[in-house]
Formats: sequence, C-alpha cells, structure tokens
Amino acid sequence: MISNRPIRFYSVEKLTFIYIIVTSLIILFLKPGVHIARELLGIRILMVCMIFSLAYLNSVKNWMIIRFSRFAFVGALLVYWYPETFDINRMIPNYDHLLAALEQNIFSFQPSLVFSQLYPQRWISEIFNMGYFAYYPLIVGTSLYFYLKDRKFFEYFFFTILFSFFCYYTIYILFPTAGPQYYFQAIGLDQAHAGTFPHVGYYFDRHQELLPACSNSGFFSQMVQNTQQVGERPTAAFPSSHVGISTLILILIIKNRRYLLFACLLPIYTALVMATVYIQAHYVIDVIAGFSTAFAFFFLGSLAYKEFTRKYYGIPELSAIFLKVPVKVRN
Repeated sequence: MISNRPIRFYSVEKLTFIYIIVTSLIILFLKPGVHIARELLGIRILMVCMIFSLAYLNSVKNWMIIRFSRFAFVGALLVYWYPETFDINRMIPNYDHLLAALEQNIFSFQPSLVFSQLYPQRWISEIFNMGYFAYYPLIVGTSLYFYLKDRKFFEYFFFTILFSFFCYYTIYILFPTAGPQYYFQAIGLDQAHAGTFPHVGYYFDRHQELLPACSNSGFFSQMVQNTQQVGERPTAAFPSSHVGISTLILILIIKNRRYLLFACLLPIYTALVMATVYIQAHYVIDVIAGFSTAFAFFFLGSLAYKEFTRKYYGIPELSAIFLKVPVKVRN
C-alpha cells in the first residue's frame, strides 16, 4: 500500500514518543545489565514501529476503526508502562521508610494498618473494594463516553490523562516506593506498630511478598486480591495515581459540564479514594499527594495539549524544517 497523504501523528502519539525517549535515557543512565537493557529498549523499538505502522495505515485508509485503534493502542500501553516502572526503579534504593516515618509523625500511628481493623464488616469492605476495582473501568468508560459524545473534547481528555500517567510513572521510576502492603511485610508488623521504619535498600529487587489478605471473602475483595496477585508490583505508592487520575477525570468531567455524570461517579470516586488506604495499598500521604498533583497535572497537561496541537507537524513538515525548506504548516 502506498500512501498519497503525509503521515501525521496524534498528540497522544507524540506524547508517547517523548515518554519513550525520556525513559530510555533514564535506563541508559542507570546502566542495567545488558540483557535487561536490551529487553527494555527492544520493546520500545517495537512500540515505535507499531505507532508508525498505524499512522501510515491511517494515511492510506482514513477509516474510523484505524483512527480509534491508534488511540486504543497508546492507551493499552499503560498496562505495560505500569509494571515496567518496577523493572527500572528496582535499580534504585527504596524510599518507603521516609513516607512511613512521616506518616507516623503526623498521625502517631499507621492509618493503613488501623483503617481496616476499625471497619472489618464485610459490607464496608465490599464497598471500598468495589471502588478500588472500578479504577480501570472508570478510565475506559469515561474515555469511550467522550469518544462517542464529544470527539474534540475526547482528544483533550485522553491527552491530559495520558500526560498525567506519564508524569506519575516518571516519579515512580525516580522515587521508588512500594506502599504499606509491601513495606510492612518486609520490615514486619511489630516494627511498623512500634514506629520503627528501617531503610530496606534494594530489598524489593528480590522480594515481592504482600501482607496477608484479610479474611473477608466477598466478591470484590476477592477480585482485588486476585488482581493484585497477578498484576501488582512493589512500586507506584507515592503519589497515588489511583487518586490522582480519578480526581483528574472528575475535574475534566466538570470542565465539560457533564454534571449528571459527575454526580453518578462521585460515590464510586469516594469509595476508590478511601479504599487505597483501607486495602493497605497506600499511605495517607500518598492520597494527599495524588489529590494535589491531579490539579497540577491538569494545568500542565492543558498547557501541553495547547502546545502539541498549535502546529500539526507530520513527516513532510518535519523533514522540511530540518532541511530548512519553506513549507506551509497547517494550523
């Protein structure tokens, strides 16, 4: 197939390219083993090739299914980017001892250990676990909603969400924290209750054991536990992206004046936020940081989106810039 139109990249694709470049530089700076570096960088090359292939195919056939697939592909990559933060940050010492000590100084105890003990009732546990489990359906559901209802706002919505994810993942790589469910298992509950929080260094490079799950056998409790056993890693505690991204989604819903949708999602959001501490995935400090950074990333993401969409460069335009050939750039 030969394309008669120039290859143009969506803003989310260009954003993904930037994240790939930034994380590739971090990987090279950390100097991992040859096998690890080859695997991490090789996967990135495949991702770039896939994005180029979809963009080229779209230049040949401007079908809706291809356009949708381009958004879906960069969104689906989040399933890979999250656990990969652990593959990279395991080369850096863990910092959970700082968060746990700060939490102890503020509250004089560890809320993540006390919360579920105060409210062990099955129905309360199910509500919180339902909220926590709703995180990814919330992202996918609202994205599809805006894709079908308001295509122009969807592009801004999706870009801002992806921008925030990449900001969080970069923090997770450079500031490795595992969260209470991993850290307290590593140091022992006796030390955690006593307010002693030793530095575990590279402990999680070889150990990924979680605190024992509570005895609650409710449907959503089991779903969360099964999900954690399969896809969870000792990474991404501070700030809480669960809180940050879900807060950002509500901000964007309000910005689009979908007040009924906001009202429907608010109870789920509230349960989700509380669940992050209830199931011992996060410290309260992580929740506060996640909520605060949601507003910061909303502002920065909006600015970045304006910059990315101000001029729409494709392959011919970029080539012309490097070759210093005058070309008319479409606004």
